Amino acid sequence: MAHPAIIQGGMGVAVSNWRLARAVSQAGELGVVSGTLLAVVLARRLAEGDPGGDMRRALGAFPVPGVAQRVIEAHFIAGGKDPASPYRGIPLPTLQLSPMLIELTVAANFVEVYLAKEGHKGLVGINLLEKVQIATIPSLFGAMLAGVDYVLMGAGIPRSIPGILDQLAAGQPATLRVDVEGALPDEEYLSRLDPQEFCGGAAPALRRPVFLAIVSSATLALTLAKKSNGRVDGFVIEGDVAGGHNAPPRGPMQLDPRGEPVYGPRDVADLAKIRDIGLPFWLAGGQASPQRLAAAHRQGALGIQVGTAFAFCDESGIETVHKRDAIRASRAGTARVFTDPAASPTGFPFKVAEMAGTLSEAKCYEARERVCDLGYLRQPYVKEDGGVGFRCSGEPVEDYLRKGGDVADTVGRKCLCNGLAATVGLGQLRDGEREPALVTAGNEISDLVRLLEPGRESYGAGDVISYLRGRGRSA
Repeated sequence: MAHPAIIQGGMGVAVSNWRLARAVSQAGELGVVSGTLLAVVLARRLAEGDPGGDMRRALGAFPVPGVAQRVIEAHFIAGGKDPASPYRGIPLPTLQLSPMLIELTVAANFVEVYLAKEGHKGLVGINLLEKVQIATIPSLFGAMLAGVDYVLMGAGIPRSIPGILDQLAAGQPATLRVDVEGALPDEEYLSRLDPQEFCGGAAPALRRPVFLAIVSSATLALTLAKKSNGRVDGFVIEGDVAGGHNAPPRGPMQLDPRGEPVYGPRDVADLAKIRDIGLPFWLAGGQASPQRLAAAHRQGALGIQVGTAFAFCDESGIETVHKRDAIRASRAGTARVFTDPAASPTGFPFKVAEMAGTLSEAKCYEARERVCDLGYLRQPYVKEDGGVGFRCSGEPVEDYLRKGGDVADTVGRKCLCNGLAATVGLGQLRDGEREPALVTAGNEISDLVRLLEPGRESYGAGDVISYLRGRGRSA
Protein backbone atom coordinates (compact mmCIF):
# COMPACT_ATOMS: atom_id res chain seq x y z
CA MET A 1 0.00 0.00 0.00
CA ALA A 2 1.36 3.43 -0.97
CA HIS A 3 0.86 5.81 1.92
CA PRO A 4 -0.73 9.22 1.24
CA ALA A 5 0.99 12.57 1.63
CA ILE A 6 -2.07 14.22 3.18
CA ILE A 7 -4.14 12.78 6.01
CA GLN A 8 -7.43 14.51 6.76
CA GLY A 9 -7.88 14.75 10.52
CA GLY A 10 -10.54 12.70 12.28
CA MET A 11 -12.26 15.51 14.15
CA GLY A 12 -14.96 15.92 16.75
CA VAL A 13 -18.24 14.03 16.71
CA ALA A 14 -19.17 13.56 13.02
CA VAL A 15 -17.24 16.66 11.93
CA SER A 16 -15.09 14.27 9.93
CA ASN A 17 -18.14 12.52 8.57
CA TRP A 18 -18.39 10.07 5.70
CA ARG A 19 -19.01 12.80 3.14
CA LEU A 20 -15.80 14.61 4.01
CA ALA A 21 -13.72 11.43 4.19
CA ARG A 22 -15.15 10.25 0.87
CA ALA A 23 -14.31 13.54 -0.87
CA VAL A 24 -10.71 13.47 0.39
CA SER A 25 -10.30 9.80 -0.45
CA GLN A 26 -11.61 10.29 -3.97
CA ALA A 27 -9.01 13.04 -4.42
CA GLY A 28 -6.26 10.52 -3.74
CA GLU A 29 -5.44 11.32 -0.10
CA LEU A 30 -6.45 9.62 3.16
CA GLY A 31 -9.99 10.51 4.14
CA VAL A 32 -10.69 9.82 7.81
CA VAL A 33 -14.00 9.46 9.65
CA SER A 34 -14.32 10.24 13.33
CA GLY A 35 -15.34 7.16 15.30
CA THR A 36 -16.31 9.15 18.39
CA LEU A 37 -19.92 8.62 19.57
CA LEU A 38 -20.95 7.05 16.27
CA ALA A 39 -23.64 4.98 18.01
CA VAL A 40 -25.29 8.24 19.10
CA VAL A 41 -24.80 9.76 15.65
CA LEU A 42 -26.42 6.84 13.81
CA ALA A 43 -29.35 6.64 16.25
CA ARG A 44 -30.06 10.36 15.87
CA ARG A 45 -29.68 10.38 12.09
CA LEU A 46 -32.24 7.57 11.94
CA ALA A 47 -34.50 9.44 14.34
CA GLU A 48 -34.36 12.42 11.96
CA GLY A 49 -35.85 10.15 9.29
CA ASP A 50 -32.57 9.42 7.46
CA PRO A 51 -33.11 11.99 4.68
CA GLY A 52 -31.72 10.57 1.45
CA GLY A 53 -31.71 7.04 2.87
CA ASP A 54 -27.93 6.82 3.22
CA MET A 55 -27.99 5.21 6.67
CA ARG A 56 -30.48 2.55 5.66
CA ARG A 57 -28.67 1.87 2.38
CA ALA A 58 -25.43 1.23 4.26
CA LEU A 59 -27.21 -0.86 6.89
CA GLY A 60 -28.60 -2.94 4.05
CA ALA A 61 -25.02 -4.00 3.27
CA PHE A 62 -24.23 -5.01 6.86
CA PRO A 63 -22.93 -8.59 6.67
CA VAL A 64 -24.41 -10.06 9.87
CA PRO A 65 -28.09 -11.05 9.46
CA GLY A 66 -30.62 -9.41 11.72
CA VAL A 67 -28.45 -6.65 13.14
CA ALA A 68 -29.42 -3.93 10.67
CA GLN A 69 -33.13 -4.69 11.03
CA ARG A 70 -32.96 -4.48 14.81
CA VAL A 71 -31.11 -1.15 14.63
CA ILE A 72 -33.65 0.28 12.20
CA GLU A 73 -36.62 -0.96 14.23
CA ALA A 74 -35.19 0.56 17.41
CA HIS A 75 -34.20 3.97 16.05
CA PHE A 76 -35.71 4.86 12.65
CA ILE A 77 -38.65 7.28 12.61
CA ALA A 78 -40.30 7.61 9.20
CA GLY A 79 -40.51 11.29 8.26
CA GLY A 80 -38.35 12.22 11.23
CA LYS A 81 -39.17 12.83 14.87
CA ASP A 82 -41.25 15.78 16.02
CA PRO A 83 -38.82 18.74 16.03
CA ALA A 84 -40.17 19.71 19.45
CA SER A 85 -39.40 16.28 20.93
CA PRO A 86 -36.06 15.13 22.33
CA TYR A 87 -34.08 12.26 20.89
CA ARG A 88 -34.71 8.90 22.50
CA GLY A 89 -31.96 7.82 24.83
CA ILE A 90 -29.64 4.91 24.16
CA PRO A 91 -27.87 2.77 26.78
CA LEU A 92 -24.84 4.37 28.41
CA PRO A 93 -21.53 2.57 27.93
CA THR A 94 -20.53 0.35 30.87
CA LEU A 95 -17.96 -2.40 31.36
CA GLN A 96 -20.54 -4.94 30.24
CA LEU A 97 -22.05 -3.31 27.19
CA SER A 98 -25.66 -4.17 26.52
CA PRO A 99 -26.25 -6.32 23.42
CA MET A 100 -28.23 -3.43 21.93
CA LEU A 101 -25.36 -0.96 22.35
CA ILE A 102 -22.82 -3.44 20.98
CA GLU A 103 -24.90 -3.96 17.85
CA LEU A 104 -25.56 -0.24 17.44
CA THR A 105 -21.86 0.61 17.87
CA VAL A 106 -20.63 -2.05 15.44
CA ALA A 107 -23.29 -1.07 12.90
CA ALA A 108 -22.62 2.66 13.26
CA ASN A 109 -18.91 2.31 12.57
CA PHE A 110 -19.63 -0.01 9.65
CA VAL A 111 -22.06 2.53 8.18
CA GLU A 112 -19.66 5.48 8.42
CA VAL A 113 -16.77 3.62 6.81
CA TYR A 114 -18.96 1.89 4.22
CA LEU A 115 -20.37 5.21 3.01
CA ALA A 116 -16.92 6.84 2.97
CA LYS A 117 -15.60 4.00 0.77
CA GLU A 118 -18.68 3.63 -1.42
CA GLY A 119 -18.16 3.86 -5.17
CA HIS A 120 -14.38 4.36 -5.36
CA LYS A 121 -11.08 2.65 -4.52
CA GLY A 122 -9.49 5.35 -2.37
CA LEU A 123 -8.14 4.91 1.16
CA VAL A 124 -10.30 5.54 4.22
CA GLY A 125 -9.28 5.63 7.87
CA ILE A 126 -11.06 5.94 11.21
CA ASN A 127 -9.91 8.02 14.17
CA LEU A 128 -10.62 6.91 17.73
CA LEU A 129 -9.75 8.30 21.16
CA GLU A 130 -7.81 6.03 23.52
CA LYS A 131 -9.65 7.66 26.43
CA VAL A 132 -12.99 6.30 25.16
CA GLN A 133 -11.98 2.72 25.93
CA ILE A 134 -15.23 0.85 26.41
CA ALA A 135 -16.52 1.47 22.88
CA THR A 136 -13.15 0.81 21.23
CA ILE A 137 -13.39 -2.88 20.29
CA PRO A 138 -16.92 -2.82 18.80
CA SER A 139 -15.97 0.39 16.97
CA LEU A 140 -12.90 -1.24 15.45
CA PHE A 141 -14.84 -4.38 14.53
CA GLY A 142 -17.53 -2.41 12.73
CA ALA A 143 -14.97 -0.35 10.82
CA MET A 144 -13.05 -3.50 9.83
CA LEU A 145 -16.24 -5.19 8.62
CA ALA A 146 -16.53 -2.27 6.19
CA GLY A 147 -12.91 -2.66 5.03
CA VAL A 148 -11.32 0.33 6.78
CA ASP A 149 -7.75 0.90 5.54
CA TYR A 150 -6.22 2.83 8.46
CA VAL A 151 -6.88 3.18 12.18
CA LEU A 152 -5.55 6.31 13.90
CA MET A 153 -5.66 6.73 17.66
CA GLY A 154 -4.46 9.34 20.13
CA ALA A 155 -5.49 10.99 23.43
CA GLY A 156 -3.65 8.35 25.42
CA ILE A 157 -1.19 5.49 24.99
CA PRO A 158 -2.82 2.97 22.62
CA ARG A 159 -0.33 0.13 23.06
CA SER A 160 -3.07 -2.55 23.11
CA ILE A 161 -4.68 -1.60 19.81
CA PRO A 162 -2.28 -3.34 17.37
CA GLY A 163 -2.94 -6.71 19.02
CA ILE A 164 -6.69 -6.12 19.02
CA LEU A 165 -6.55 -5.45 15.27
CA ASP A 166 -4.70 -8.73 14.81
CA GLN A 167 -7.29 -10.62 16.88
CA LEU A 168 -10.28 -9.13 15.10
CA ALA A 169 -8.75 -9.73 11.68
CA ALA A 170 -8.39 -13.41 12.60
CA GLY A 171 -11.95 -13.63 13.93
CA GLN A 172 -10.67 -14.22 17.47
CA PRO A 173 -12.02 -12.75 20.73
CA ALA A 174 -10.43 -9.39 21.55
CA THR A 175 -9.96 -7.85 24.98
CA LEU A 176 -8.89 -4.40 26.15
CA ARG A 177 -7.84 -3.57 29.67
CA VAL A 178 -9.96 -0.67 30.95
CA ASP A 179 -8.42 1.93 33.24
CA VAL A 180 -10.45 1.87 36.47
CA GLU A 181 -9.58 4.49 39.08
CA GLY A 182 -8.80 2.95 42.46
CA ALA A 183 -8.13 -0.53 41.08
CA LEU A 184 -5.38 -2.49 42.82
CA PRO A 185 -2.30 -3.52 40.78
CA ASP A 186 -3.53 -7.12 40.53
CA GLU A 187 -7.10 -6.18 39.58
CA GLU A 188 -7.95 -6.30 35.91
CA TYR A 189 -11.08 -4.97 34.23
CA LEU A 190 -11.67 -5.88 30.62
CA SER A 191 -13.78 -4.85 27.67
CA ARG A 192 -14.34 -7.84 25.39
CA LEU A 193 -15.89 -8.77 22.04
CA ASP A 194 -16.01 -12.19 20.41
CA PRO A 195 -16.54 -11.88 16.63
CA GLN A 196 -17.94 -15.41 16.40
CA GLU A 197 -20.45 -14.72 19.16
CA PHE A 198 -21.46 -11.47 17.47
CA CYS A 199 -21.84 -13.16 14.09
CA GLY A 200 -23.68 -16.15 15.48
CA GLY A 201 -21.18 -18.55 13.97
CA ALA A 202 -17.94 -18.38 12.01
CA ALA A 203 -16.59 -14.84 11.86
CA PRO A 204 -15.31 -13.50 8.56
CA ALA A 205 -11.56 -13.18 8.02
CA LEU A 206 -10.87 -9.45 7.82
CA ARG A 207 -8.02 -7.40 6.45
CA ARG A 208 -5.96 -5.85 9.22
CA PRO A 209 -5.80 -2.07 8.76
CA VAL A 210 -2.66 0.02 9.03
CA PHE A 211 -2.29 1.37 12.58
CA LEU A 212 -1.01 4.91 13.13
CA ALA A 213 -0.54 6.18 16.68
CA ILE A 214 -1.04 9.91 17.26
CA VAL A 215 1.71 11.08 19.62
CA SER A 216 3.40 14.28 20.72
CA SER A 217 6.90 13.06 21.61
CA ALA A 218 9.67 10.77 20.43
CA THR A 219 9.61 9.04 23.83
CA LEU A 220 6.00 7.97 23.40
CA ALA A 221 6.58 6.93 19.80
CA LEU A 222 9.53 4.75 20.83
CA THR A 223 7.53 3.22 23.70
CA LEU A 224 4.70 2.28 21.38
CA ALA A 225 7.06 0.90 18.73
CA LYS A 226 8.81 -1.34 21.27
CA LYS A 227 6.15 -2.23 23.83
CA SER A 228 2.83 -2.46 21.97
CA ASN A 229 1.23 -5.89 21.76
CA GLY A 230 1.46 -5.93 17.98
CA ARG A 231 2.76 -4.00 14.99
CA VAL A 232 2.64 -0.22 15.01
CA ASP A 233 2.82 0.91 11.38
CA GLY A 234 3.60 4.59 11.84
CA PHE A 235 2.95 7.80 13.72
CA VAL A 236 1.21 11.13 13.44
CA ILE A 237 3.32 13.65 15.37
CA GLU A 238 0.90 16.26 16.68
CA GLY A 239 1.92 19.67 18.03
CA ASP A 240 0.10 21.79 20.59
CA VAL A 241 -1.56 24.09 18.02
CA ALA A 242 -3.73 21.24 16.70
CA GLY A 243 -7.45 21.23 17.46
CA GLY A 244 -9.29 18.95 19.87
CA HIS A 245 -7.36 17.38 22.74
CA ASN A 246 -3.74 18.40 23.17
CA ALA A 247 -1.12 16.55 25.15
CA PRO A 248 -0.45 18.44 28.40
CA PRO A 249 2.85 20.32 28.64
CA ARG A 250 5.74 18.41 30.13
CA GLY A 251 6.42 19.27 33.76
CA PRO A 252 4.15 21.19 36.14
CA MET A 253 1.18 22.90 34.49
CA GLN A 254 1.80 26.62 34.06
CA LEU A 255 -0.75 29.05 32.60
CA ASP A 256 -0.16 32.25 30.65
CA PRO A 257 -2.06 35.50 31.37
CA ARG A 258 -5.01 34.26 29.27
CA GLY A 259 -5.22 31.07 31.30
CA GLU A 260 -3.82 28.78 28.59
CA PRO A 261 -1.18 26.10 29.20
CA VAL A 262 2.36 27.22 28.48
CA TYR A 263 4.24 24.99 26.05
CA GLY A 264 7.99 25.20 25.62
CA PRO A 265 10.97 23.61 23.88
CA ARG A 266 10.54 20.36 25.85
CA ASP A 267 7.14 19.92 24.18
CA VAL A 268 8.54 19.94 20.64
CA ALA A 269 8.96 16.41 19.31
CA ASP A 270 12.53 15.36 18.49
CA LEU A 271 12.14 14.41 14.83
CA ALA A 272 15.66 13.03 14.60
CA LYS A 273 14.81 10.40 17.22
CA ILE A 274 11.51 9.68 15.49
CA ARG A 275 13.28 9.19 12.18
CA ASP A 276 15.63 6.73 13.90
CA ILE A 277 12.68 4.51 14.82
CA GLY A 278 12.41 3.74 11.12
CA LEU A 279 8.62 3.91 10.76
CA PRO A 280 6.61 6.27 8.54
CA PHE A 281 5.39 9.46 10.18
CA TRP A 282 3.34 12.54 9.40
CA LEU A 283 3.38 15.98 11.05
CA ALA A 284 0.20 17.54 12.45
CA GLY A 285 -0.78 20.86 13.97
CA GLY A 286 -0.24 24.07 11.98
CA GLN A 287 0.87 22.16 8.86
CA ALA A 288 -1.78 23.24 6.35
CA SER A 289 0.26 24.86 3.60
CA PRO A 290 2.27 23.63 0.62
CA GLN A 291 5.37 25.11 2.23
CA ARG A 292 4.82 23.08 5.41
CA LEU A 293 4.16 19.96 3.37
CA ALA A 294 7.48 20.45 1.57
CA ALA A 295 9.23 21.11 4.90
CA ALA A 296 7.72 17.94 6.36
CA HIS A 297 9.17 15.94 3.47
CA ARG A 298 12.58 17.53 4.05
CA GLN A 299 12.41 16.46 7.70
CA GLY A 300 11.80 12.85 6.75
CA ALA A 301 8.03 12.78 7.13
CA LEU A 302 5.83 11.17 4.51
CA GLY A 303 3.50 14.14 4.73
CA ILE A 304 1.11 16.03 6.97
CA GLN A 305 -2.20 15.63 8.77
CA VAL A 306 -4.58 18.56 8.33
CA GLY A 307 -7.65 19.14 10.48
CA THR A 308 -8.94 22.70 10.84
CA ALA A 309 -8.88 23.56 7.14
CA PHE A 310 -11.07 20.51 6.44
CA ALA A 311 -13.28 21.07 9.49
CA PHE A 312 -14.86 24.20 8.01
CA CYS A 313 -15.17 23.04 4.40
CA ASP A 314 -18.52 22.36 2.72
CA GLU A 315 -18.42 18.58 3.24
CA SER A 316 -17.70 18.56 6.97
CA GLY A 317 -20.41 17.91 9.53
CA ILE A 318 -20.19 21.27 11.34
CA GLU A 319 -23.44 23.19 11.04
CA THR A 320 -23.35 25.82 8.31
CA VAL A 321 -23.94 28.70 10.72
CA HIS A 322 -20.74 27.84 12.61
CA LYS A 323 -18.75 27.44 9.40
CA ARG A 324 -19.88 30.83 8.17
CA ASP A 325 -19.13 32.46 11.53
CA ALA A 326 -15.62 30.99 11.53
CA ILE A 327 -14.92 32.08 7.95
CA ARG A 328 -16.22 35.60 8.60
CA ALA A 329 -14.09 35.84 11.73
CA SER A 330 -11.06 34.66 9.78
CA ARG A 331 -11.71 37.31 7.15
CA ALA A 332 -12.07 39.98 9.84
CA GLY A 333 -8.98 38.85 11.70
CA THR A 334 -10.97 38.06 14.86
CA ALA A 335 -10.94 34.22 14.78
CA ARG A 336 -9.53 32.84 18.01
CA VAL A 337 -9.23 29.56 19.87
CA PHE A 338 -8.67 29.08 23.58
CA THR A 339 -6.63 26.13 24.81
CA ASP A 340 -8.82 25.35 27.79
CA PRO A 341 -7.01 23.42 30.55
CA ALA A 342 -10.30 22.60 32.32
CA ALA A 343 -12.93 21.98 29.62
CA SER A 344 -12.40 18.27 29.00
CA PRO A 345 -13.35 15.66 31.60
CA THR A 346 -10.28 13.71 30.42
CA GLY A 347 -7.98 16.28 32.03
CA PHE A 348 -6.24 16.93 28.71
CA PRO A 349 -6.17 20.54 27.44
CA PHE A 350 -8.86 21.05 24.83
CA LYS A 351 -9.01 23.68 22.10
CA VAL A 352 -12.28 25.65 22.04
CA ALA A 353 -13.13 28.05 19.20
CA GLU A 354 -14.38 31.36 20.54
CA MET A 355 -17.76 31.71 18.83
CA ALA A 356 -20.95 33.53 19.81
CA GLY A 357 -23.79 31.38 21.10
CA THR A 358 -21.57 28.41 21.95
CA LEU A 359 -20.14 27.00 25.16
CA SER A 360 -17.04 29.13 24.62
CA GLU A 361 -19.07 32.02 26.09
CA ALA A 362 -19.21 32.15 29.88
CA LYS A 363 -22.89 33.14 29.89
CA CYS A 364 -23.77 30.18 27.66
CA TYR A 365 -21.76 27.76 29.78
CA GLU A 366 -23.26 29.04 33.04
CA ALA A 367 -26.82 28.89 31.69
CA ARG A 368 -26.53 25.23 30.72
CA GLU A 369 -27.79 22.76 33.31
CA ARG A 370 -25.11 20.14 33.92
CA VAL A 371 -26.18 16.73 32.68
CA CYS A 372 -24.31 13.57 31.67
CA ASP A 373 -26.65 11.39 29.62
CA LEU A 374 -24.31 10.13 26.89
CA GLY A 375 -21.48 9.07 29.17
CA TYR A 376 -18.60 8.33 26.81
CA LEU A 377 -16.05 10.28 28.86
CA ARG A 378 -17.12 8.92 32.22
CA GLN A 379 -14.32 7.51 34.37
CA PRO A 380 -14.82 4.02 35.80
CA TYR A 381 -13.90 3.84 39.50
CA VAL A 382 -13.95 1.27 42.29
CA LYS A 383 -16.83 1.93 44.69
CA GLU A 384 -16.69 1.38 48.44
CA ASP A 385 -18.54 -1.91 48.04
CA GLY A 386 -15.95 -3.14 45.52
CA GLY A 387 -18.16 -2.71 42.48
CA VAL A 388 -17.39 -0.46 39.53
CA GLY A 389 -19.16 2.87 39.20
CA PHE A 390 -18.91 5.68 36.65
CA ARG A 391 -18.47 9.39 37.22
CA CYS A 392 -17.77 12.41 35.05
CA SER A 393 -16.45 15.75 36.21
CA GLY A 394 -18.85 17.34 33.72
CA GLU A 395 -21.95 15.82 35.38
CA PRO A 396 -24.01 17.59 38.10
CA VAL A 397 -21.58 18.54 40.85
CA GLU A 398 -23.60 16.91 43.63
CA ASP A 399 -23.65 13.61 41.70
CA TYR A 400 -19.91 13.73 41.16
CA LEU A 401 -19.22 14.44 44.83
CA ARG A 402 -21.58 11.67 45.94
CA LYS A 403 -19.48 9.27 43.87
CA GLY A 404 -16.29 10.34 45.64
CA GLY A 405 -15.11 12.94 43.16
CA ASP A 406 -13.17 16.09 44.07
CA VAL A 407 -15.07 19.35 43.68
CA ALA A 408 -11.95 21.00 42.24
CA ASP A 409 -12.21 18.68 39.23
CA THR A 410 -15.63 20.07 38.31
CA VAL A 411 -14.60 23.71 37.92
CA GLY A 412 -14.90 24.80 34.30
CA ARG A 413 -15.66 21.29 33.04
CA LYS A 414 -17.80 21.13 29.92
CA CYS A 415 -19.90 18.30 28.54
CA LEU A 416 -17.91 17.45 25.42
CA CYS A 417 -20.27 14.62 24.42
CA ASN A 418 -23.37 16.81 24.19
CA GLY A 419 -21.57 19.95 23.02
CA LEU A 420 -19.79 18.26 20.13
CA ALA A 421 -22.97 16.47 19.05
CA ALA A 422 -24.73 19.85 18.96
CA THR A 423 -21.95 21.25 16.74
CA VAL A 424 -23.06 18.92 13.93
CA GLY A 425 -26.79 19.54 14.38
CA LEU A 426 -27.51 16.52 16.57
CA GLY A 427 -27.87 18.30 19.90
CA GLN A 428 -30.42 17.09 22.42
CA LEU A 429 -33.56 19.13 23.15
CA ARG A 430 -34.13 19.91 26.84
CA ASP A 431 -37.21 21.79 28.02
CA GLY A 432 -37.59 23.24 24.54
CA GLU A 433 -33.96 24.43 24.35
CA ARG A 434 -31.35 22.93 22.06
CA GLU A 435 -28.01 21.90 23.58
CA PRO A 436 -25.41 24.62 22.89
CA ALA A 437 -22.58 23.74 20.53
CA LEU A 438 -18.94 23.36 21.48
CA VAL A 439 -16.72 23.97 18.45
CA THR A 440 -13.14 22.79 18.52
CA ALA A 441 -10.49 23.97 16.07
CA GLY A 442 -6.75 24.44 15.81
CA ASN A 443 -4.91 27.76 15.71
CA GLU A 444 -5.15 27.80 11.92
CA ILE A 445 -8.79 28.87 12.18
CA SER A 446 -7.42 32.38 11.77
CA ASP A 447 -6.16 31.49 8.27
CA LEU A 448 -9.29 29.97 6.72
CA VAL A 449 -9.69 32.99 4.47
CA ARG A 450 -6.70 31.88 2.39
CA LEU A 451 -8.77 28.99 1.07
CA LEU A 452 -11.54 31.19 -0.38
CA GLU A 453 -11.72 32.06 -4.04
CA PRO A 454 -12.70 35.66 -4.80
CA GLY A 455 -16.41 36.26 -4.31
CA ARG A 456 -16.97 33.02 -2.40
CA GLU A 457 -17.97 32.58 1.24
CA SER A 458 -17.26 28.85 1.45
CA TYR A 459 -14.86 26.26 0.09
CA GLY A 460 -14.75 22.52 -0.47
CA ALA A 461 -12.45 19.67 0.49
CA GLY A 462 -11.07 19.73 -3.04
CA ASP A 463 -10.06 23.37 -2.58
CA VAL A 464 -8.07 22.41 0.53
CA ILE A 465 -6.26 19.63 -1.30
CA SER A 466 -5.51 21.82 -4.33
CA TYR A 467 -4.09 24.46 -2.01
CA LEU A 468 -1.90 21.96 -0.14
CA ARG A 469 -0.62 20.62 -3.46
CA GLY A 470 0.45 24.12 -4.45
CA ARG A 471 -2.33 24.78 -6.95
CA GLY A 472 -4.66 26.95 -4.88
CA ARG A 473 -5.26 30.68 -4.80
CA SER A 474 -2.83 31.45 -1.96
CA ALA A 475 -0.34 28.65 -2.48
